[in-house]
Amino acid sequence: MLATARNLRRTFTILRTFGRFDALFVLDQAAVVPGLRGLLRRLAPPDPALARGRPGERLAAALHALGPSFIKFGQMLSVRPDLVGEAIAADLAQLQDHLPPFPGREARAIVEAELGQAVGALFAVFDERPIAAASIAQVHRATTAAGAEVAVKVLRPGIEAAFARDLDLFRWAARGLERIEPRFRRLKPVAVVETLAASVATEMDLRLEAAAAAELAVNLADAEGFRVPAVFWQETSRRVLTTEWAPGIPIDERARLIEAGHDVRAIVARMAEAFFLQVFRDGFFHADLHPGNLAVDEKGAIVVVDFGIMGRLDAGTRAYLAEMLLAFLRRDYRRVADVHFRAGYVPADQSIDDFAQAARAIAEPILGRPLAEISIARLLAQLFQVTERFRMETQPQLLLLQKTMLVAEGVGRTLEPAINMWELARPLIEAWARDTMGPEARIGQALGAVGDRIGRLPALLADAERAVAQIAQGGVKLHPDSVAALAAARRGGRTRTALVALAAALVALVLFG
Repeated sequence: MLATARNLRRTFTILRTFGRFDALFVLDQAAVVPGLRGLLRRLAPPDPALARGRPGERLAAALHALGPSFIKFGQMLSVRPDLVGEAIAADLAQLQDHLPPFPGREARAIVEAELGQAVGALFAVFDERPIAAASIAQVHRATTAAGAEVAVKVLRPGIEAAFARDLDLFRWAARGLERIEPRFRRLKPVAVVETLAASVATEMDLRLEAAAAAELAVNLADAEGFRVPAVFWQETSRRVLTTEWAPGIPIDERARLIEAGHDVRAIVARMAEAFFLQVFRDGFFHADLHPGNLAVDEKGAIVVVDFGIMGRLDAGTRAYLAEMLLAFLRRDYRRVADVHFRAGYVPADQSIDDFAQAARAIAEPILGRPLAEISIARLLAQLFQVTERFRMETQPQLLLLQKTMLVAEGVGRTLEPAINMWELARPLIEAWARDTMGPEARIGQALGAVGDRIGRLPALLADAERAVAQIAQGGVKLHPDSVAALAAARRGGRTRTALVALAAALVALVLFG
């Protein structure tokens, strides 16, 4: 009861904030309590100084004003146009994760508590003035005792408790929404909140972010012109992350890049290649590629930072994505539909012809534009919206990828408007598709699977022999007729023959089952 009262008070505060930013339109869209918007507008009228811009911009501003948890929630909603609509999702994608910094002395105290040593013993220099401050952490520049220049990321004081309180509110609201309005169950609001909770839990353990950076660095070690700063593991813990200092020109400052002698076309080509390698070859990609996380160093290499939001795609999803994208680029809409049905994303009782027609309807207006203006990310966003009528299940990993592609497209167009980075990546995707999905690749995969099964034969034979021995010793309860048959076989000297026959049956099952 106390929790309900607390959550109700907090909900009223939130709605009052929405009212000041004229963002109460979300209540009309949800239609949870008819007339509630009118009542709240009287209690919390819009503030002319705050209620500016498009609806999505006003909603983003209201979420930013409510603090870290709501910023993260808004960023998550930016990849769910199926929930908020494409226009609002696009505005939420611009939600900036910037907050005022907390005092440098508090950052020092956290570093010392986490690493168990005085800052002076760990770092020759530790600048208490943060160079960046976001909702969960802020970053300080430092120099290690060994003389290495580093960036030290420190979690905000009390951030775990603040998120726990707000996540409790989100869960309460989501459960209430499903209970009061059954039609919202299709959108799975409770599952949406749990997805946010899992993401936040990862971001608030900086050891996991360090591991993500290290994994990405290993994956892209052979990618020329793309660099991931090294992790300093001895100066890293749950609430502190120390990485190599990575100076460079922000990637969206085109004039400075050209003045410094960099080839912006080559930078876009490197971005396209790195994106391909992460998504298709490795299935592990940086999912927060906004300009603040990308810079170009003096050698022209793209340097990426901030690994709190990463995405993973399994082999099956990567194959689906490659085949689907190539079919779209070739305008083979029947193939687009076939890919979705074969992947099991669209129920078999739906019409493949109708799906192909829907794919054509959304793709032709986009693919018919000049090459430089084609947006694959927007094509995917519209596809995900259309597929709702075909009862296609939401694929969260693809929504995250679509958002990442949209941001990457924006960066590419800022650098060189005449180039389409997906056309640069297309030959790489086609070659990868041939190598991994062509006839030769399928034969190789089949032979590999047979080889794996053959490799398991010694263990299977040993298990079979132990099983027969256990049966003979009475360790397994069998039907009396089975016991009599085994006894007869043993008296006739055929126990070994029976074992061989059983092993042969197991071999056949492994190879051909």
